[in-house]
Parts: sequence; C-alpha cells; structure tokens
Amino acid sequence: MPRSTRARQRTADYWPGFVDALATLLLVIIFLLAIFMLSQFFLSQALSGRDEALNRLNARLSALAEELNLAKGANEDLQTQLARLSATLQSETERADTAEGEVTRLSSLLGDAENQNTENLDQIALLNQQLAALREQMASLQTALEASEERDKEQKAVIADLGKRLNAALAQKVQELNKARSEFFGKLREVLGDRSDIEIVGDRFVFQSEVLFASGSATINEAGKDSLRKVAEALKEIAASIPDDVNWVLRVVGHSDRQPINTAEFKSNWELSSARAIAVVRFFIAEGVPARRLVAAGFGEFQPLDRASSAEAFRRNRRIELKLTQR
Repeated sequence: MPRSTRARQRTADYWPGFVDALATLLLVIIFLLAIFMLSQFFLSQALSGRDEALNRLNARLSALAEELNLAKGANEDLQTQLARLSATLQSETERADTAEGEVTRLSSLLGDAENQNTENLDQIALLNQQLAALREQMASLQTALEASEERDKEQKAVIADLGKRLNAALAQKVQELNKARSEFFGKLREVLGDRSDIEIVGDRFVFQSEVLFASGSATINEAGKDSLRKVAEALKEIAASIPDDVNWVLRVVGHSDRQPINTAEFKSNWELSSARAIAVVRFFIAEGVPARRLVAAGFGEFQPLDRASSAEAFRRNRRIELKLTQR
C-alpha cells in the first residue's frame, strides 16, 4: 500500500477518536453546566439578591450552548468558548463562595432570632401570668370600691346631717354676733352722743380723722383719746356678753383722701392710714381690750366714700372705721 494511502488512513483513524473525546468533553461540560445551573438555582432560593447574576449566567450559558451547537466542527472556537466559560465559572465560583458565607451569616442570624423568639415567648407567658394576677387584683379592688361607695353613701348622709347642724350653729353665732354688734353700736351712740363727725356707714362706725388726729399725723390727740376711751369701755362691756365660742374681732381700718403726702415720717397715704389704724389699736390695748380681739389695716386712698374732688369729699374720705365682725 502506498505511503500516502496509509497516511490518509491514519489521519482518518484519529478523527473518530477526536470526535468521541470532543463529544465526551462536551457531555462533561454540559453535565458540569447542569450541575452549575442547579447549584445556582438552589443558591437563588437562599439568596434572593443573586437572581440577577444567575439570570446573566443563564443567558451566557444559553448563548454558549447555541455557539457549541453551531461550532462542533471548529475546535479553535470551542477552545475559545471553553476558556471564556472557565473564566466565568471561576468568577461565579467566587461569587458562590461569597454567597455561601452570606448564607452562613444569615443562618447564624436566624439562630439568634430563634433564640430571641424563645425568650419573647417566655416573656409573653410571664406577662400573661402577671395579667391574670392583675385581673384578680382589679376584681378585688372592684369589690373594695363597691364597699367603699356604700360607706361613702353612709358618710355623705352623716356629713349632710352635720352640715345642717353646722349651718344652724353658724346661723346662731351670726345672730349672736349681729346682736352684739347692734348692742355695741347702740352703746356707742349713747356714750358718744349725736355728733356730725362720727357716723354709722352700713355695719361700720366711722370717725372722721380730724376727730382723732392732726393733719398728716398718726398721734391721737386728747379729744380723740376721750372718744376712743368711751369706745373701749363700751367694747369691754359688750364683750362680756358675747358667748365665748363666738370668735369675734374689732377691725380698725384707716383711710385717707387722694391728695399725695410725702413727709419724713410717711412716704405715702397708705403708710399714714396704716399708722393711724395701728395707733388706735394700741390705744385700745392700753385701755384693756384684749389684743387678740383687735385687727389693724390701712387702705390709703383706695376705698373712698366720696369720689368727688371737693374739700368736703376729702374730709369724708379721711376716716377711721370700726367694724365688729368674725375672725
């Protein structure tokens, strides 16, 4: 047999083996691709964030399969595609390793969450126990409240009765005080006589300031002392007839007109009116009236009897008022 013929036979003998090897390699590659696709599928179930990468890989594998079907006779193109596929496989393997680490981390987090869930269930059970105990306490409190409301009704009835009795007692004391006030005013009328500079305004006995004090002074003059001494005697006489349980006081109030004053002793009408009221109280104490039965106050020009600007209005507003009242 000629040498060229034998050479062609040897060449023809290599080609079927090469095709078988290539087919085997292709099957291995396809098998590996199938395994790879399955692994990608399971990874996509664990990591939703890898869907986009798997879609890209599937697209590449589909394109590669089409190229392999078209290039079965082109070894060079197949090698190129295999190299490209190997590089892609390496990249995706690295991504898979990263994903596996993420899965491990998520598994750890899941374990921690399960432990936390167990603790939460224990806390819920404890809260349920506490809630049951609280409901029992509320039931007890409701029973106690109902009993308390019953006692409250009884106490309200007692309080209402006491209120009626107290109002009756207060009314009696007011009547006694009004009687003492009437007697006091009647006594003052007797001892002081019918004087134009001393008058009764409502429930108050009013002295014009000129009766007791010089202009701008808080020192009681002699004529004023005589008048106040009679008042003190009348007050002591009436006080002896006032029941001990009537808590009465004689309120001494000083008033001035609205003309400004600014002296070395008094910087304002308020100070002058207060000093005059205190001077009267001190005189009564010296005459034997108990200090605990006396009150001094000064209102300056702020409570006038007459709001006119005449000399007569100013004279009326400069006054000392005496009022027998309850403490």
